[in-house]
Amino acid sequence: MRFTVGGIFVLCWAIYTRADLRIHRGEWRPLIWLAVLLVGQIILLNVGITHTTAGHASVLIVTSAIWVTVLSHFFIPGDRLAPIRFVGVLIAYLGIVVISADSLTETDSNNLILGDILVAISGFLLGLRIVYNARVVAQIDVAKTLLFQAAAGTAALIVLSTIFESEPWLWTWQLAASIAYQGFVIAGFGFLALLLMSKYFFPSRISAISMTQPVTGILLAWLILSEDPSGLLWIGGVLV
Repeated sequence: MRFTVGGIFVLCWAIYTRADLRIHRGEWRPLIWLAVLLVGQIILLNVGITHTTAGHASVLIVTSAIWVTVLSHFFIPGDRLAPIRFVGVLIAYLGIVVISADSLTETDSNNLILGDILVAISGFLLGLRIVYNARVVAQIDVAKTLLFQAAAGTAALIVLSTIFESEPWLWTWQLAASIAYQGFVIAGFGFLALLLMSKYFFPSRISAISMTQPVTGILLAWLILSEDPSGLLWIGGVLV
């Protein structure tokens, strides 16, 4: 549902900008790789969140910015890992260690650690996808790359949902609002804005903005989900 709604948003943008949505020779391979990275990242994130807390997940998924900084050094010309940025990466990794220590103090620590590991891997795949996206949009239209990913994500997750999710669900206004937010705002506007900026700015500089997410994520998990953030989680979030 999320990717379908996001795809509608991007399709409207493509029509507005008169983008060429035909897939030409040489474009299939990078588009398929982007789709694989997207689906794998979303699966790990969703499964991981079922095992850990929203507070932990919001901090660990933002480690994608760390991977963007490291990977951009090797794959994006000019986006160098300066010494001060390398120190920043080390501090952020220390934050991950602190969060892992927080997981060990919980009663259901094994389950929590499993969720943390899955979300952390999802963060790595997200960082990898952002860097790869930045390389791809230099040759392929932004709208085309996003629509292909939205279509692939929709198809793959429909199949997985049919196989693994047999529980009935009830349509409510809260559900509609959640899907609209995740679809139009995040998967639509958010992904589109990220890729458009990637054409003009280094990925590591763009992803650095997301470093505000850990603190806001912990606060929202506390306010909305009544989670009780520990001192270690706060310390880990601030370090990240």
